[in-house]
Amino acid sequence: MLTFDPAGTVVSAMAVRDDRIVAVGDVALDHIGPETEVIDLAGRTVLPGVNDAHLHATWLGARWPDTLIGGAGFTGGEEKTVRTAAERRAAILRAGDLCASLGITSYTEPGLGPGETGCFGAEVLEEYAALAAEGLLRARVTALRLFGLLDGASSLPDFERGLATPSPAADPLWLTVPGVKIFADGIPPMRSAWTHHCYADGSHGALLVDGDDDPGRAGNLAAMIDLAHEAGMMVAVHATGDRSIEAALGSLRRGDHLVHGDLVTADQLARMASAGVGLTTQPAIAVAMRGMLTDALGAEVGARAWPLAEMLDSGVPLTLSSDAPVVTPDWRVHIAAAARMLEASEVDAGLMARLLRCYTVAAAEQDGAADWKGSLTVGRVADFCVLAANPLETAFADLPDVGVELTVSGGRVVHSGEQLPAVDLEAYPGEMAGVGGGEEQD
Repeated sequence: MLTFDPAGTVVSAMAVRDDRIVAVGDVALDHIGPETEVIDLAGRTVLPGVNDAHLHATWLGARWPDTLIGGAGFTGGEEKTVRTAAERRAAILRAGDLCASLGITSYTEPGLGPGETGCFGAEVLEEYAALAAEGLLRARVTALRLFGLLDGASSLPDFERGLATPSPAADPLWLTVPGVKIFADGIPPMRSAWTHHCYADGSHGALLVDGDDDPGRAGNLAAMIDLAHEAGMMVAVHATGDRSIEAALGSLRRGDHLVHGDLVTADQLARMASAGVGLTTQPAIAVAMRGMLTDALGAEVGARAWPLAEMLDSGVPLTLSSDAPVVTPDWRVHIAAAARMLEASEVDAGLMARLLRCYTVAAAEQDGAADWKGSLTVGRVADFCVLAANPLETAFADLPDVGVELTVSGGRVVHSGEQLPAVDLEAYPGEMAGVGGGEEQD
C-alpha cells in the first residue's frame, strides 16, 4: 500500500471502520474480528483515492464516451446537454460511475452559475446538493461557482451580485463550494489567450472580463478577485496566456490557483511558488494541442509552452487534472502523457510517485482538505483504489493498461472489477486491507 503520507510510507495492511482509516501497517491486523470483511490484495497495490482537480462531471456524464479531443485531434461528436432535473441527475450519476471505475474518489466541478444553462447552470449545483443529501454521490465534489459565461465574458456588477447569492447547504465531506472560477482569457489555438506574443494576424488576444480597454479589463479582474477574497472565497482563474497570468497574479493569494497556465513563464512560476498560488494543468491536452499552439504562435513559443519540468521543480503547488470531457478523465493516460512531456518512458519510481501526488495529496491541499483526505493516514477518510500492479514498478507507457480493480469511497465499495479473493486468515500472506465490520470491529 502506497500511503502518500508525509514520510512516503509503504505498508502491508490497513484497517477501516465505517468511513475512516483506523490503522495502517501490521497493527491493522489487531483490528480483525468475526464481522470484519478482509480483502487479500494478492500482489495488488492500494493508492489513495484519485482526486481530479478540474473535471466537468455533468458535461462528462452527458457526453461520454465522446470527448472533444481524441486520438485524431478535435473530434467533438454531437454536443449533448441536460435540460431537466432528471437529465442533470442522470449525467451526474453516470459521471460518478465512470469516475469510480477509474479510482477517482474526489473531483472539482469548476464553473456552475446563474449565467449559464445546461451542464453548467446553477441548477446543477442544486442537484449535487440533493444527491449528497440522499447519499448517492460516489465521489466527493468540490464545486466552484461561475458568475459569467463559460469560456466567455463576465462583468464586475454580475460578479458582485453573484457573490451575494447563497450556495446550497450540504455535508461538506461530500459537497463543498469553497470558491469561484473566473475566465481571464481563452486558449492559444483559438487566438483568444491574452499574450505578449503575436498571433499570425498581428493580434494578441484580450481578457474576457468586461472593460473599456486592456487596463480597464485588468482592473476589473483584480476587483473580482478582491471581492471574492472579501467574501471568504478561494479563487480559480482560467488563464492560459502569459499576459492573463500576469494580470491575475497581482491579486491572487495563498490557496488560490491558476487553471491551465499554457504560456506560464519561469518568473511567474517563481512568484507563484513564493505566494503559495497553485496551478492545475492537463498533460494529455498539452500533448494533443502543442501542434495547434505552434501553428497559432510559432515554433519557438510552442516549444516553451506547458513547461512541465519547470512546473514540477518550481515549488508551485501543482495538480494534474483532465478537464474532461475535453479529453478522457483517465488519470493513467494523463500521467503517461506527463512522462512523455518529460521524455521519461521507463520505470522511474521517484517521478511516478511525484506525479501521483499531483493527483492525490496536492489535489486535497488545493481543496483545502489535506487534513482529512488525500493520503492513507489514520483518521482520514477511507477513500482508496486497488490497482492490478504497483505503479512505481510500471513503465509510464504501460500505466494506462494497469487495471483499477476496486474503488472505495468513504468506506463504501463503489466499483469492483475483477473479484478480489477473500483472505485465508490462517495462511495470511502479508498483504491485506480490512474493510469495516460493525460498531465493535474494524
